[in-house]
Amino acid sequence: MPIDVHLALGHEMPATESSWDADQVILYHLGVGAGAVPTAPSELEYTYEGKLKVLPSFGVIPVFAAIMSVGNVPGLKFNPMLLLHGGQDLQVHRKIPRSATLSSVARVAQIYDKGKGAVVELEVESREIDGDPLFTNTFSLFLRKEGGFGGERGPEPGNAPPDRAPDHVVESPTLPQQALLYRLSGDKNPLHADPGFAKMGGFDRPILHGLCSYGVVCKAVVDTVCEGNVERVARYAVRFSGVVFPGETIVTSMWKEGDQVIVTATTKERGQPVLSNAAVTLR
Repeated sequence: MPIDVHLALGHEMPATESSWDADQVILYHLGVGAGAVPTAPSELEYTYEGKLKVLPSFGVIPVFAAIMSVGNVPGLKFNPMLLLHGGQDLQVHRKIPRSATLSSVARVAQIYDKGKGAVVELEVESREIDGDPLFTNTFSLFLRKEGGFGGERGPEPGNAPPDRAPDHVVESPTLPQQALLYRLSGDKNPLHADPGFAKMGGFDRPILHGLCSYGVVCKAVVDTVCEGNVERVARYAVRFSGVVFPGETIVTSMWKEGDQVIVTATTKERGQPVLSNAAVTLR
């Protein structure tokens, strides 16, 4: 069924409420690879409640409920088996607390016609109850076979790396059970756990969540460029350009360009892209 842009664009979904505490933050950090050196003071800041800080990329976790009703948007009918997560853009308005209760509101911000598919940008604003905005997520959803409705193609991707060697390169090994650990933060898609389901999706075995790779790379940037200061990240935007199999190593390359860190990520074992057109904006 063709997308009806006039009906779907700007549609706002009902507000959802979510909350978290220190244990959920620690579980998320373990899911993106924190604690590889268990007694290192810098790692304990991610994994022990004594001096716990919150990675900016945690901001993608509390908003799952807000986007689950995207299939009910008027004028936006699609086969969920053909949906791909194309990109993520997270704006962090202030320090993320170790515990909070949020209200999140999602709306269809943009719809682009890519010919063979459609891109739907779902913007989710999250604020603490009776408080100011904490972070804003934009999920770029690629709907295969839903293009050709005559809409705008949208902007070309930016954040290309400069023509020079990276300023920093970090290798982040993942565990064979990394996806099984990360899914406990809320994304229970069987693609990341069930071999049979993964084969239906065209993969030999379950793959790592794209947002897990997103968190692994965020940690690499925070630990390296930001020297562990999570409050320096104001925005973190990426395109998902390939998959990681649990147990592979993610290689993050970073170029410091003014108040931005341009980022690419690849798999060490296969040399395949993971994240591209990515940038972290610093405070």
